[in-house]
Amino acid sequence: MAKHVSVFIATSLDGYIATREDSLAWLTRVEGEGDNGYADFYQTVDTVVMGRRTYDWLLKEVGREGFPHRDKACYVYTTQQAGTDGLVQFVNEPPDVFLSRFSADTGKALWLVGGAGLIESFLQQRLVDEWIVTIAPVLLGDGIPLFSATIPECRLELLDCKRYGQFASMHYRVIAPKSDAE
Repeated sequence: MAKHVSVFIATSLDGYIATREDSLAWLTRVEGEGDNGYADFYQTVDTVVMGRRTYDWLLKEVGREGFPHRDKACYVYTTQQAGTDGLVQFVNEPPDVFLSRFSADTGKALWLVGGAGLIESFLQQRLVDEWIVTIAPVLLGDGIPLFSATIPECRLELLDCKRYGQFASMHYRVIAPKSDAE
């Protein structure tokens, strides 16, 4: 059994995680409460996985010295690079192969940060165990969608709903993927 995989992400009400220009400025214009549950969630993970575009955006925003995940094992999915850059380990393998390196009984959970393409690759292999989706009261009308039309159907159980100022956070556990017999 592989490590527990969690997605903790914010989205606009119409389902976008960023603008087409990769901007998240719309998130900072919404009145939240504290860190909107981020610190509590962050304590539950010991491994962070993100796509190359997300990593590049993060470095552009905070620089190498401000990289926020130095205290976790951090991996970046990319076809551009191999090895490590001192902050992250670059990987390029199917998600199930990647997860097979981790045991469910060692450490904490894995946070699948994003972007949307990486999340979809884990969804296609039915590897996401938990969703914490925070909805911002913003309609972007266009941008980078959290979900594409090609994701497989799966059932979820609502575990909790929390309000953080104007944000609504929903916590779901994946019950089971939709079987072909249904």
